[in-house]
Amino acid sequence: MRADRLLSLLMLLQARGRMTAAQLARELECSQRTIYRDIDALSAAGVPVYGDPGPEGGYALLESYRTNLTGLNASETRALFMLSIPGPLVELGVSRDLQTALRKLFAALPDARREDEERVRRRFYLDPVGWSDQEDAAPHLPAIYAAVREDRLLEIAYRIPSGGRAEQMVEPYGLAAKAGAWHLVCASHGLLRVHRVSELLDARTCSESFQQPADFDLAAFWRAWCAEREQQRAGFTAKARVSAGFIPMLSAYFGEQIRERVAAADPPDAEGRIVLALRFESFYHARDRLLAFGRSLEVLEPEPLRRSILDHAEQTVALYRAE
Repeated sequence: MRADRLLSLLMLLQARGRMTAAQLARELECSQRTIYRDIDALSAAGVPVYGDPGPEGGYALLESYRTNLTGLNASETRALFMLSIPGPLVELGVSRDLQTALRKLFAALPDARREDEERVRRRFYLDPVGWSDQEDAAPHLPAIYAAVREDRLLEIAYRIPSGGRAEQMVEPYGLAAKAGAWHLVCASHGLLRVHRVSELLDARTCSESFQQPADFDLAAFWRAWCAEREQQRAGFTAKARVSAGFIPMLSAYFGEQIRERVAAADPPDAEGRIVLALRFESFYHARDRLLAFGRSLEVLEPEPLRRSILDHAEQTVALYRAE
């Protein structure tokens, strides 16, 4: 909208001083002709903006035309501008709005606070992206975001464990981002569910609206849901004998907390091996993880896990020997 662009142009000139039409056009993502029209509009509205011709010229505001944002000390300013625009907000399409808001805030800061902002930007960068090459693509996020924002029913499609497709009409209560991945919190027939947005096959915003319960607290629900999920992730325990050479490597596979269990384990046997209780999300998760460790880890209990590992190992040996 033009009003937003005019205000952004004004804030840029106040924050950075003299800028050329080309620089302003790049910053505001518009044409130089649009900048010329906007400058005329600001002048007609009484804003003291003037332009100088030539290669060294540009547009600027009279020095007296300034506003100050008071109440922020140096530490608060540094903390505020340490924020970057994370990927999830870019996916929602609100990154430009956040950039504009920060630009307006920066323009209203006293000169001393602007130096704090520049020091922070040059020395700190927050990267929310992990090392994995796999991207959590969420093509249906804009439609879901619109439904959440406007309290409109949402028709979603997702894959069921058998491999088929299921469709459902839901009431989208909110969106929560965890580790860069968006999750839809929704209700259907009075039951709350959580769907990872990237795993949805389709999502269509409907014209019908709904009313979210006044007592629903998204943050409280999300914390409780995450806590329950963490308990489920550690829902299967296997007892295993760990070889002496593999003990120093345990933390790389099971996290730093494994060190406490190693310290509390019974003394090593004659070959330097120790026995540990290892926690996994499920039986199948335990089998797949432990298979990869070969002779480094020997499962002692439970017996069904030992038999399943043996069966899969024999299948692998048979496959490669057949070749």
